[in-house]
Amino acid sequence: MKLHPASIPYRSFSRSLSAGSLFFFIGVISSPGEGGANLILIAAMVLFGILLGVIYEVAYYRRFRYELTADSFDVASGVISRRDREVPIRRIQNVDIRQNVFQRAIGIAAVHVESAGGGQTEITLQYVDEAEAKRLQRQLRHGDVASERSESESDSDSDSESDSESEGTDDPTQSLESPPHSRREETELFAIQPRELAILSVFTIDPGASLLGGIALSFLSGFDPVQLIPLDLIESDLPGTGLFAIAWAVLLFLLAAWIISALLTFTRYYGFRLTRVGDELHYERGLLQRYSGTIPLDKVQTLTIKQSVPFRWFGYGSLAVETAGYAPGQSGSRGAESAVPLAKQPRVLELARSVEPFEEGALESSPSRARERYAVRYLAVAATLIGIGYLISTALVAFDWYFIAAILLLVPIGAHLKWTSRGYRAGESYFFAQTGFWRRTTKVVPYYRIQSVINSQTIFQRRRRLATVTADTASSASFFGRAATAIDLDSGRGATLQEQLGEELQAELRARGGDRSLDILESGSVDSGFSSDSDSASGSSPGPGSDSDLDSSPDAGATAEPPSDLQSDTTDKPPDELEADSADKPSSDPNSEGNADPPSDSQAKPNPEEISESEDDRTPDNTD
Repeated sequence: MKLHPASIPYRSFSRSLSAGSLFFFIGVISSPGEGGANLILIAAMVLFGILLGVIYEVAYYRRFRYELTADSFDVASGVISRRDREVPIRRIQNVDIRQNVFQRAIGIAAVHVESAGGGQTEITLQYVDEAEAKRLQRQLRHGDVASERSESESDSDSDSESDSESEGTDDPTQSLESPPHSRREETELFAIQPRELAILSVFTIDPGASLLGGIALSFLSGFDPVQLIPLDLIESDLPGTGLFAIAWAVLLFLLAAWIISALLTFTRYYGFRLTRVGDELHYERGLLQRYSGTIPLDKVQTLTIKQSVPFRWFGYGSLAVETAGYAPGQSGSRGAESAVPLAKQPRVLELARSVEPFEEGALESSPSRARERYAVRYLAVAATLIGIGYLISTALVAFDWYFIAAILLLVPIGAHLKWTSRGYRAGESYFFAQTGFWRRTTKVVPYYRIQSVINSQTIFQRRRRLATVTADTASSASFFGRAATAIDLDSGRGATLQEQLGEELQAELRARGGDRSLDILESGSVDSGFSSDSDSASGSSPGPGSDSDLDSSPDAGATAEPPSDLQSDTTDKPPDELEADSADKPSSDPNSEGNADPPSDSQAKPNPEEISESEDDRTPDNTD
């Protein structure tokens, strides 16, 4: 299939602007210096750049092909360098649809496909029809390509019969009956209200707004700082005038950044809506740039509940869902997709438990000597600021620098608030980790999603007998140091917690996979990430909580996924089917009574070739 024809003029316009600007500068630099020749040469170069951009986009459109088969999504693209990609449907994690104002006006959309373990967007279709984009999103996530194809073929074969039958009936519902995939029940979980959107926009600070605020101030002042900043006060001999001018400049900068941040947040989360369809969460958001995507529940690695200041003061919070296979920076989500941008805290907890039914409980706090460590750290920062103020007052602007020493009064307060804001808990089926005062985040990690447990100590922590324990998952947020981490707990408690998490992980794997899954782990077909070299050599699996379970490090690439997902190709088959497959005969009925009898050892042992094929099939899922 091909892209939408409207993608040619739309992409050509964007490409022509960039190419025309490039050749404009080339024409300016290469012009001989005479006025008439300059204009002619520059105009010719710009027209050449525009024409080149249009030709390139036409060729890109003609050479771009994509096809959705029963088990893969194939894309062939490239004008100069040809590239063919084939992504198995089982590896596809998320399919997002994006539209800006102009794209919605002409009825096209961009489709972004994310796969398991991908470091960037795997496939991007720019651009297809809106209906085609929704069809691709539905089929790539649900894998109902074959069913829709068979339904369409059966519908075309039975057109004559249905026409003849409809002549003798008066029931109009027969022609309006939709296929099974379109009748999937959609339940609305959350829709942002105008009050919540206003609060979110006013109190959210976007990091990119500071740069845009500086640019806006530069344009407003006509690139002349004197128009906005009273530089004459800095040169005045009156006491405190220099400090007032600096404070005025900082105030203008913060005001511009705040206004731009509010506008960006408003346009980003306008019309936010979260629904549940089957085993997926669907979200829609955006005013100028419209986003539509899915969050597969079976790929959820971590729940992140945020309670930032000042939202926490008014009882508001937010919920983010971290999934496997997402690379930070894709979809602007930085490794996590916002499920609830802002809502009352009870509502956030209710939605979080609908995704993962975690239990309630109090968190354990760090020992009091960790608070002393924070006080020493803040004291060093305060001393540095006082020293910088003294140097500025003596070398640049004269002001009463000793007033900065008042921040010393905030050192014990800040250390205590930081200490009380951190906590952790190892529950029945989940690990909880909380940190942050201004931006408090609580991570909820199911035990069966843990990939590795890391116990680390810095040189400063060792002096105070403290440690940090991290429960790493397959979420891409873990790659950037945002994993669930219990910080500054007692070193002895850290070793105990590491062992406990390893035991809980093995218990969850055993409960979810059963004996057959453990047999496969013991045989070495799947690397659980908790076995030592000696255990692998002897062919036995270490028990839960053994030392070999805890020696694996993230550098070794240790992974531990739910066996229910990993061994579905072999362990879900009855023994009679395995025997029939090895003999190249049709498999028996799995529901027959003969399958209830336990087979012999020779019958139950699968073919080695089947195990290797099943391992290849499980490789993409293991990256989850």
